[in-house]
Amino acid sequence: MDEIARRHPDIVQKIHIGYSFDKRPLYVLKFSHRSRTPKNAIWIDCGIHAREWVSPACCLWFTGHVTQFLDRDVTMARLLQRLDFYVMPIMNVDGYEYTWTTNRMWRKNRSKHGNNKCIGTDLNRNFDAGWCGKMINDCEEIYCGPYPESEPEVKAMVNFLRKRKDRIKAYLTMHSYSQMVLFPYSYTKNLSKDHDELVRTLLFKSELKRAFANWFLDLDFFLLKGVQRHFFKKKAAMADLGSLILLLSLIDLAPGGSDDWAYDQGIKYSFTFELRDQGRYGFLLPQHLIKPTCYEAITGIKIIASHVINNISKVVLSLCKVQNLS
Repeated sequence: MDEIARRHPDIVQKIHIGYSFDKRPLYVLKFSHRSRTPKNAIWIDCGIHAREWVSPACCLWFTGHVTQFLDRDVTMARLLQRLDFYVMPIMNVDGYEYTWTTNRMWRKNRSKHGNNKCIGTDLNRNFDAGWCGKMINDCEEIYCGPYPESEPEVKAMVNFLRKRKDRIKAYLTMHSYSQMVLFPYSYTKNLSKDHDELVRTLLFKSELKRAFANWFLDLDFFLLKGVQRHFFKKKAAMADLGSLILLLSLIDLAPGGSDDWAYDQGIKYSFTFELRDQGRYGFLLPQHLIKPTCYEAITGIKIIASHVINNISKVVLSLCKVQNLS
């Protein structure tokens, strides 16, 4: 990250936002064309879960794409004229390091609380969005911590976002695996007030459907939160995958998630990208699949960002019409 910021000071700023439990620094990269007035922004984070290696790979791929191909990518250049991008390449830095040195399949961070028997909290259960309470054993992979935002990694991120939530218009978080795009809510079965628009953002974007052709299997689909574990358990019983409907009865609630928290902060376009694959390799995605996976993710980011710009323009136009009528 130091090298990226050093080589591209005109568009990249490295921001220190806090420290992990093991006192490793946490950084965000800001991509922006300098402007006299603050711009709206897109947030992207990767590496919340330590074992999901393709996630930080795609954040790094995004940074490389912006810095190396901006003069050739007209869409990205246009987006940077209108929006800033905040990218957190690895949120769970302690857990990620642990997967390289000790346990490849480690999910949580490396925190220790009080009399807990086990190490680690699932950072994607620690946000203050329908937080699970103290019902889950601390040795479980989805242990949500002793209280909301107990983890320094979560606290650093939410503090950064809260200060900028009026300008951040989309929250995108990269996970793996299952090849789905998910959105609020996951801590309740109630639909969000923007549910229909969030579906339309994905379902009716032909470019997005082409980019994610391998993800959605040409489905006319319902994108419902928390479905992945039940989907893989029950897919053998599905008679026709081509017309798959993911029923509410199959869904596990997943409280404390980052995208739900972001949505509840007023960031309407909050999406979780569950990257490749659908289970053949799972978390052990081979190297040759990194490039197509990250290409899909970057395409999705650009299309959602374009939708955000168009939506903001419509809102501004509507406000102007109201003012002219009054």
